[in-house]
Amino acid sequence: MAPLALLYDMHGNLAALRAVLDDARGQGAASFVLGGDYALFGPWPAETLAALRDLPRARWIRGNGERWTASPDEAPEDPVVQGAIASCREALGPEAVRELARLPETATEDDVLYCHGSPASDVRSFMPEPADDEPELLEGVHASRLVFGHTHLPFRRAAGGVELVNPGSVGMPFDGDPRAAYALVAADGEVEHRRVDYDHLGAAVAVRDRLDGEWTQTVAGRIERAAF
Repeated sequence: MAPLALLYDMHGNLAALRAVLDDARGQGAASFVLGGDYALFGPWPAETLAALRDLPRARWIRGNGERWTASPDEAPEDPVVQGAIASCREALGPEAVRELARLPETATEDDVLYCHGSPASDVRSFMPEPADDEPELLEGVHASRLVFGHTHLPFRRAAGGVELVNPGSVGMPFDGDPRAAYALVAADGEVEHRRVDYDHLGAAVAVRDRLDGEWTQTVAGRIERAAF
């Protein structure tokens, strides 16, 4: 069976997505899990969405980015967040915004539960080191593996008898490594975290050049530094 590619947190970074897709196809990936936050904050929101729609055998779930873009009043009253939302709404158009907001919050297949942040919330998640709220976030989870994103930090560990897998962020890593991050799941279930070089400095320039507003400086800096 061909590997399954786990793609999370693209954030409108088409250059990073293309690099990841080339790498995944080179590894024989034939199906994909798309874990949310597809367009918000990035310089190519519509183009990134179009590239994802072209993927065969793709399972989509919703991230907080899709929820916030459809309902800005549910997002933080932060100028960076609200500026990015306004830009993304304009780029995608109302139909695509509504379609993305209607995506399911979770998906389950072969004893694996997929979500964006955690089963309890699309903005509360797990970190590389254990935290006190993990029993709450894992309440009601019966799957042996939980795949999630949101924090943009790739890692794999166990918690409460559940294997936690964060593939990392395709479009905006926050672990100090600017290379695009994703993961492959082999036929035997083994997870491989992968990093892919791309022109991240060019992507940061594109944020500044293609989008308007002071908020773009913050987002461009995050892509440059690979840090929040």
